[in-house]
Amino acid sequence: MESIDLLVLRQLTAWRQASHHAVLVTVLQTWGSSPRPVGAMMAIREDGRVVGSVSGGCIEDDLIRQFSQTGALAAQASQSPQRLRYGVSAEEAHRFGLPCGGAIELLLEFNPNADQLSQLLHQLDEGVLMIRSLHLATGTVRLQRSVQPETLYCDGDWLHVGFGPRYRMLLIGAGQLSEYLATMALFNGFDVTVCDPRRQYHQGWSVANVHLVTGMPDDEVMTFRPDPRSCIIALTHDPKLDDLALLEALASPAFYVGAIGSRKNHALRRARMIEHLDQTEHDLANLKGPIGIYIGSKTPAEIAVSIMAEVIAHKNNVPVPNQLTVQGAKDQADGVDECEQSQYVPV
Repeated sequence: MESIDLLVLRQLTAWRQASHHAVLVTVLQTWGSSPRPVGAMMAIREDGRVVGSVSGGCIEDDLIRQFSQTGALAAQASQSPQRLRYGVSAEEAHRFGLPCGGAIELLLEFNPNADQLSQLLHQLDEGVLMIRSLHLATGTVRLQRSVQPETLYCDGDWLHVGFGPRYRMLLIGAGQLSEYLATMALFNGFDVTVCDPRRQYHQGWSVANVHLVTGMPDDEVMTFRPDPRSCIIALTHDPKLDDLALLEALASPAFYVGAIGSRKNHALRRARMIEHLDQTEHDLANLKGPIGIYIGSKTPAEIAVSIMAEVIAHKNNVPVPNQLTVQGAKDQADGVDECEQSQYVPV
């Protein structure tokens, strides 16, 4: 499953290529609590069809009501972008389901150019970072490449929105845990690759829309070419498969590198890599393990939830307090058997 931004762009492009009138709605600013972040998008077609969201539902309903009326979007086909604000008063905030004190400002862009949308999607599909700039007075659009991910920002005359490329996940090991984790990563918008040279594992792989590769993991990490929107997770418990791959991953700009295992196994892994692979504690500082947020996981599905939560926290630059990690929580729980946290069940 693609990220919601790509889904919105792809569906909007298809509508415009089919000559449908449509409006692209982007969250410009929020005040107080807001259900959706700045940069969130939705698109509305002339007949009321919608993709994406900008709030918890009430604002979407009002926008659909406005723009699905007969001829409403056609009449605004050549309109310049418009700003629209909800939740200015407490009464309006209550009406539209915004939290107390919340307000949201939207930008409405009528009938975006289909060729430019298609060009943007082509670049994103090629893994290129892009910035789409919209002139607020005229609706003129410029597309340009970017060297780093950009968030939405406005310089007064132009609104600049950064896109892509997709976040990527490389899983080492094609066991049951990998299937659960890959499934969760897919519906969180990640592009997922699974590496396992063991034929008995990859022959039984059952998750669709995953790239399955069968080379040695360290080679596949290099082929994967991790970037700042990539994460690499080792799930085999086999040093022959995990260790060298983890070293390649740690030398990359990946935002998350980790391995499954108990506290004892993680300590042994670090000692092994220091003694036999010429690593230092500094070299291994970014190696996560035991991976996941401590939630008392007892099944592979629960363990996948735990790991995915930690990955998303790092993706979103949210610090994870030590007491919420598996290591920290278990260090505080005197007398707890490590095997009780089934994050350590072999895959």
